[in-house]
Amino acid sequence: MSVAVSTSAPLPPASDTNMVTSTFSLVDYVVFVLLLVLSLAIGLYHAYRGWGRHTIGQLLLADRKMGCFPVALSLLATFQSAVAILGVPSEIYRFGTQYWFLGCSYFLGLLIPAHVFIPIFYRLHLTSAYEYLELRFNKAVRVCGTVTFIFQMVIYMGVVLYAPSLALNAVTGFDLWLSVLTLGIVCTVYTALGGLKAVIWTDVFQTLVMFLGQLVVIIVGSAKVGGLGHVWDVASQHGLISGIELDPDPFVRHTFWTLAFGGVFMMLSLYGVNQAQVQRYLSSRTEKAAVLSCYAVFPCQQVVLCMGCLIGLVMFAYYQEYPMSTQQTQAAPDQFVLYFVMDLLRGLPGLPGLFVACLFSGSLSTISSAFNSLATVTMEDLIRPWFPHFSEVRATMLSRIIAFGYGLLCLGMAYISSQMGPVLQAAISIFGMVGGPLLGLFCLGMFFPCANPPGAIVGLLAGLIMAFWIGIGSIVTSTGSGRAPTPSNGSSFSLPSNLTAVTMATLMPSTTISKPTGLQRLYSLSYLWYSAHNSTTVIVVGLAVSLLSGGMRGRTLNPRTIYPVLPKLVALLPVSCQKRLHCKTLSQDLSVDTAVFPEKVSNGMLRGSRDKEAMDVPEEGPAHQGISPTFILQETSL
Repeated sequence: MSVAVSTSAPLPPASDTNMVTSTFSLVDYVVFVLLLVLSLAIGLYHAYRGWGRHTIGQLLLADRKMGCFPVALSLLATFQSAVAILGVPSEIYRFGTQYWFLGCSYFLGLLIPAHVFIPIFYRLHLTSAYEYLELRFNKAVRVCGTVTFIFQMVIYMGVVLYAPSLALNAVTGFDLWLSVLTLGIVCTVYTALGGLKAVIWTDVFQTLVMFLGQLVVIIVGSAKVGGLGHVWDVASQHGLISGIELDPDPFVRHTFWTLAFGGVFMMLSLYGVNQAQVQRYLSSRTEKAAVLSCYAVFPCQQVVLCMGCLIGLVMFAYYQEYPMSTQQTQAAPDQFVLYFVMDLLRGLPGLPGLFVACLFSGSLSTISSAFNSLATVTMEDLIRPWFPHFSEVRATMLSRIIAFGYGLLCLGMAYISSQMGPVLQAAISIFGMVGGPLLGLFCLGMFFPCANPPGAIVGLLAGLIMAFWIGIGSIVTSTGSGRAPTPSNGSSFSLPSNLTAVTMATLMPSTTISKPTGLQRLYSLSYLWYSAHNSTTVIVVGLAVSLLSGGMRGRTLNPRTIYPVLPKLVALLPVSCQKRLHCKTLSQDLSVDTAVFPEKVSNGMLRGSRDKEAMDVPEEGPAHQGISPTFILQETSL
């Protein structure tokens, strides 16, 4: 998971040739074009392999036959965008290594999805994560979740396509709209024609290119300044190596608690419930393979975070020996890394092209994942429920058309982004604002059996209102005061997921700002607590409305949509304590039933919301009497 850089400082205009510090050689162009050609070739290979025999399951879920390794790398690449590749080193260069502690959040942020979200989603045999919302609540909640996700991703696509291209143009002179169109067209073609399998395998290739490009910068840079040991010594001498800051104040931008625990909620919103990631879990051959792919992301994420931080430290040590030029010191933070790479690799033909290929690999993997997930939710949540008798051929063709449509929309959003000016920060903040409420909506359904559809809808609306109130309020307050957002400001720029993307680091002012009070104090909430705050709002408001409206009384509750929290907690108690308690819950019956559940899935007994009548839910019993699963503790005599 990586921090993206701020665009609150204006970028130099594309036509300003004085900002160009390096030009591409022929070898650089060959390396860059080779990336695009190979990505397109991989996608087209999977598109034309078995052309005419593709089904909707193959297009959207790779026929549920993907292995652990490609799924893990695709999960990693989905939210490791080009903006993130530029952002983490810039964050470390300016503010020190405090951000490195975000790696502590990866453990719980990936362990919880592996053991909570993946089993529920996989055993329900879903295609879209939002099918779960219909099974747990009703169709209205499903549509609300789907529309919210589409809004989130459409805003995100244009920005993640335009912002890196603009920074690249300003630093290298690489043509702005040529790079935007190239990325958009290449992504659209292989995503629409090849489906999820093409996206996953191109992600694998692009992930390897990203690793190679960043590794080259670390090796060449550290060699020029005297090795990584010297880099660390220089950073220590200048106070760049941060200790563990244990300040519990949630309004401080980065502390250990903010990064290690606030980051968990950010990770959950990406790796737990985001459609782009859930779709990859569901494409795995087995549930075990899906869980293992989630486990495999953990070391990969740590490596990615370490590489980004090391680039930032190497860049700092490099500029202690080779001072920046005037144009570099006046550049926006999202251009720092590109200036550094062009300086560092000048005179080494092919290596600047490799890093640009690394940068564009991040954009390709992220945008293609967005296209694919948007096509999936549009088809499965908004079209097929109303037209269930579509033939496979028509459904497959329509899915491709939808993916092409989103590709064109992405290009349109990139153009709109270029016209937004100072409003751009608000637009890219929307992605992070929406992730938390969606996480809260799924948690409300999984962990609280009493939650009902009215509570879910009102809770989601309350979470979105709170998210936009704090997020937009912080931006407006900062803009109105004529200064950049303060370090404690949390203007969120989450890029998932990714869809590991994920927040916008705001600019540090050069002067000391007095502590805000009143509403401005609320606006200064650290961006890493946004997901936690907004998801909690959804849960609290959703539970209150559900209880006031009668809970699940008179409504059907499918026990397979509930995660048995209390039995799991009791199972952690010593055996002697468990013997004193007699625990009975509907989830116990569920745990027995799920032992044979994969066989039921393979026999076609469960096909998501389209075949709810075949879900093998008991015809009698508390779940069908509108009674929530209960946890009964009876003390027994010893």
